[in-house]
Amino acid sequence: MKPSRIPDGIPVLSPGRHRTPRRGACFMELASVLAGERWSDHPSCTHPLLAHLARLVNDHTSDGGRQQLAPLIPSVVGRRGNDRTWLAVAVAVAAQAISDVPEAKQRPLAAGLLQAERLCADAEPDLAATRRETQLALAMVPGAVAWVDRLGIRSRIDAKTFARRCAPTMVQCAVDGVVASASPDHDGRLGALLEVGIAACPAPDSEIAAPAFTGTQSLAMASPRPVE
Repeated sequence: MKPSRIPDGIPVLSPGRHRTPRRGACFMELASVLAGERWSDHPSCTHPLLAHLARLVNDHTSDGGRQQLAPLIPSVVGRRGNDRTWLAVAVAVAAQAISDVPEAKQRPLAAGLLQAERLCADAEPDLAATRRETQLALAMVPGAVAWVDRLGIRSRIDAKTFARRCAPTMVQCAVDGVVASASPDHDGRLGALLEVGIAACPAPDSEIAAPAFTGTQSLAMASPRPVE
């Protein structure tokens, strides 16, 4: 089944986790309904990092703007991703946010992008486009890159560590940075983060064809620690 719309009678979007639909529903809880899974904000129908991003965007969007996210819900159903998704989503979201967030958030984003760039280099040519996106994003924030260099925190991490720790932190920093920037278009910018994250995660019909990432360690079995 490939749902294309939200069924009638489903609750409107609200922040947080809900035990039952009677208490409300967040973005990923509605995705679990569309996928035909049990009620959950951590359904198996969506890649863990993309689901993490969706929960953050849902919770930080204003009550008035949150309903505008609803048309995106069907887009995450079935996007379970592949070995490259941890890098692709983390880089896409960080690159989207990094030039317009406070410096305190640019710095950890730059640190994460530097790690991503190394992992992409190990996997070329499969991740050549993602590596180029990383390089372009880093070029926009030379001050943040210099800060990382001064701290001497460029030690290499493996792919599993990137998936478990670095990628979720990058997504969190991107969302927190948009919130901290207090932009008048706060909701629109958060929605844009979710849109680029969705676009970076392969659609269901392309998952099987995607080549495996054979870098330092496969990312496929990693899962980010939930951030409450």
